[in-house]
Amino acid sequence: MKSNVNSAENPLGTAPVGSLLRKFAIPSIISMVVSALYNIVDQIFIGQGVGMLGNAATNVAFPMTTVTVAISLLLGIGGAANFNLALGRKEPERAKGIAGTAFGSLIILGFLFCIIIRLFLEPVVLACGATDQTLSYSLAYVGITSLGFPFYMLTTGGNHLIRADGKPTYSMIAMLSGALINTVLDPLFIFVFDWGIQGAAWATVIGQIFSACMVLFYLPKYMGGTLHPKDFLPKAVYLKAIISLGSAACLNQLAITIVQILLNNTLRHYGQLSIYGSDIPLAVAGIVMKVNMLFLSVVIGLSQGAQPIISFNYGAGKFSRVKEAYLKAAGSATVVAILGFICFQVFPRQIISLFGNGDELYYEFAVKFFRIYLFCTFFNGLQPVTSNFFTSIGKATKGIFLSMTRQIIFLVPLVIIFPIFMGIDGVMYAGPIADAAAGILAIVLVTKEFRKMNTDKPRSDLRS
Repeated sequence: MKSNVNSAENPLGTAPVGSLLRKFAIPSIISMVVSALYNIVDQIFIGQGVGMLGNAATNVAFPMTTVTVAISLLLGIGGAANFNLALGRKEPERAKGIAGTAFGSLIILGFLFCIIIRLFLEPVVLACGATDQTLSYSLAYVGITSLGFPFYMLTTGGNHLIRADGKPTYSMIAMLSGALINTVLDPLFIFVFDWGIQGAAWATVIGQIFSACMVLFYLPKYMGGTLHPKDFLPKAVYLKAIISLGSAACLNQLAITIVQILLNNTLRHYGQLSIYGSDIPLAVAGIVMKVNMLFLSVVIGLSQGAQPIISFNYGAGKFSRVKEAYLKAAGSATVVAILGFICFQVFPRQIISLFGNGDELYYEFAVKFFRIYLFCTFFNGLQPVTSNFFTSIGKATKGIFLSMTRQIIFLVPLVIIFPIFMGIDGVMYAGPIADAAAGILAIVLVTKEFRKMNTDKPRSDLRS
């Protein structure tokens, strides 16, 4: 009996693009926002219950979270893009092999990363920017949250694969349930049980375990129940294809990790030379990055919601639908980015106050950092959507390059050079220049690709 994925009437290729984008993007957005809220909820309750040093500790821990997400996206987005491209070409056996390899690799790498972090916990925490005052908080928080890395990785990567299988609502519920558990347990563990920062860490881990269990419960239903235990053994031929198309999203997250570590150490050094000291910049930067990630998660959710539509139709040679999906996603993402810009410029003090109190120097630095560092955030709707667009159509090299522009090619050199001449203010001014440059480059690259697509025919060599 033929699986329903072989049907020539797959709605990805026939249903209105706008309705498909809403169907896939809304659950994806909710999933991404929920993922971002894991960190923000912890930060809010830690700020209220532990204080500024607790906030600084979660900022130190953030690079490890982004590495976890990077591996998840490598396998999740790479697997989902290849899965939908294979379905678009009516290759169900290849699609099944890709899905099984992606799921199996997520489980294996999740446990390996957990073991590595736990073996080298203190050196890693120090490398991520911990100060003498924040070290004990950072060790406590990361020591517990590292236990959740395998479950968080399976949830984050697995939800991309579930969405690619046409079940975006289940994917959303899996993420949402864990976040709700985390939100309920945070105040209970921090304030009622008086567990402090350890309570926030345990609340996070328990929520992640629940979400991962929901992903595992879905596996017997994947592709109409055609996946078998042997399919989850990673196969090199499929892993190569997955890595090729997942590299852009992975490298973007790794770039965020590098930038975060560089920022933490730069802020620690130049903050010590300023009136703010080391701990205020560390605490503020962590809050600003995570609040910005909340807005970016909506943008990324839009790009991920467009991925199955773009991949399937590109594989089927329906280029007009590919363009329509991209333009609708990019337009919506730009609106979201503009709303973020308005919030960051108008309400910085109100936002920072949600994460606990501080002295006037703390608020002064926070308002400056929000307004300057995120001044060009209205460009940030374009680069993630465009990078994911190239990944979705199998143009891995362009996707990788574009994913690296904002963080590595533009931001890292500016963060190193500007503070030499401007002190700690140089870190702030590096942000808007990198955002603007990456946004403009994204427009140029996608415009060229659209012109090329007008004369292109469907290709059969997109499995690289």
